[in-house]
Amino acid sequence: MVRLPYTGCRGPYFAHGRANLGRVGRRMTFLAVILAVMSLPMTALAGGGPAVITLTNLLTFEPQVLTVRAGQTVEWRNGSLLVHTVTADPALAANTKDVALPAGAKPFNSGDLKPGAVFRHTFRVPGRYRYFCIPHEGAGMIGNIVVTGPPAKGK
Repeated sequence: MVRLPYTGCRGPYFAHGRANLGRVGRRMTFLAVILAVMSLPMTALAGGGPAVITLTNLLTFEPQVLTVRAGQTVEWRNGSLLVHTVTADPALAANTKDVALPAGAKPFNSGDLKPGAVFRHTFRVPGRYRYFCIPHEGAGMIGNIVVTGPPAKGK
């Protein structure tokens, strides 16, 4: 067997043939992990008040996907400088694919939410809800709520 000399990476970013990212690299890796976790579907915890979704300047609902239990309230907060809506009504959609309601669920619409405004809706029917922002539907401002558990009693 012939041994060839080691010709691996050299320089300040490589030590002993492995990447040595240093403090900046470790911070970037930490940030990437945090962002990956934040992009996962969020599950609201029961008993701590309403689950919160923020409407952003980037024309997104954050989180984009939220899981709640039947009977739980979701609160949308307009943290943006723009006017937004929270709409799950096929009659108001430019594209009906942007809306989904489980059988037995009634459409809802917040109306215009000015910056700082809040809209609440209690989800009683289990299933998947897909909703959108009327002025920003074309830009892809669409969110999803997954409601689990048996149907909730109430109004």
